[in-house]
Amino acid sequence: MKISANRDDLLRPLQQIVGVVERRQTLPILANVLIGIKDNSLSLTATDLEVELRTQATVEANGEAEFTVPARKLMDIVKALPDGAAMTLEVEGDKAVLRSGRGRYTLGMLPAQDYPSIEPATASDRFSLPVRVMKRLIEKTQFAMAQQDVRYYLNGLLLEIRPGRVRSVATDGHRLALCDAVFEGQTGMDIQVILPRKAVIELGRLLDDSEALAQFEISNSHLRVQLEHSSFTTKLIDGRFPDYERVMPSGKTSLMSADKDGLRQALARTAILSNEKYRGIRFRLGKGLLHLQAHNPEQDEAEEEIEVDYDGPEMTIGFNVGYLLDVLGVLDGEEVQIAVIDSNSSSLLSRKESNECRYVVMPMRL
Repeated sequence: MKISANRDDLLRPLQQIVGVVERRQTLPILANVLIGIKDNSLSLTATDLEVELRTQATVEANGEAEFTVPARKLMDIVKALPDGAAMTLEVEGDKAVLRSGRGRYTLGMLPAQDYPSIEPATASDRFSLPVRVMKRLIEKTQFAMAQQDVRYYLNGLLLEIRPGRVRSVATDGHRLALCDAVFEGQTGMDIQVILPRKAVIELGRLLDDSEALAQFEISNSHLRVQLEHSSFTTKLIDGRFPDYERVMPSGKTSLMSADKDGLRQALARTAILSNEKYRGIRFRLGKGLLHLQAHNPEQDEAEEEIEVDYDGPEMTIGFNVGYLLDVLGVLDGEEVQIAVIDSNSSSLLSRKESNECRYVVMPMRL
């Protein structure tokens, strides 16, 4: 079996699937990529038993075959080849030999029949979304997911499909990110699923800004996303996501509007001298003015003042500056609006005159 391909045609699908491969795995074969050849089409499959990605590349081949080789080694070799280089991959006994120019690279193989596959139950719900819409929902909210929290359901992203809209929500208990998009699918849908953190990150890398439709299939324990040249499958987190509506600030709020980039730059400068562990920064709001202050145990201190549109009562609020910078890094528009209640209540950040994406940040004591 001999496969002929262009380096550039193989590199992109290899880069897509290698993120799924765990560096530390319990089964040696999980470090490999499953390669299948049929009708001049090459399929690549990687899995860690929680997430599975299958993608394709066009090659020239004689016959059919299936084998596995080390995923990262293969990608590193292909990546190191010159742009546009011609290459061949040939199975010789229990080895796979890659040749390009005067180079020859021999990789060990493991049996294809031992490669695990994720086979979800029959889908109970199906719908489609433009690829760019799903990518945006992930990009705007994934930063707020928890990492290794004992509340395992926070280590992921809630995908909620309701009549007329699809929503993504993520929280780590200290901040919350929520983003909505228009959903033009079935009117009677009412779905809530929690995608694991790794699946969210890998799916975000896989998606692009195209108008093509992604097909979603949901069973009781899995989500499968069918794209034009790839298929992505993940287990779902079995848990109940907290009632995020309850943490949205309500009641009497005062609104502050500011230039987004100006505020971000001022926060970034002030953050340099904040406490490295707690990242605390003090917001002091007055009429038309925001005063920022940070200090650390080394007695360093930073102060900034910026003009804002604010006509509410004077108040001082402590925030984790990293949380604010994360929000400002994904928020669209030139102006940011912050709804504040008092120094002990969460604040709501959003784009001015739009609540499509909303972000809640809890205050901190300084």
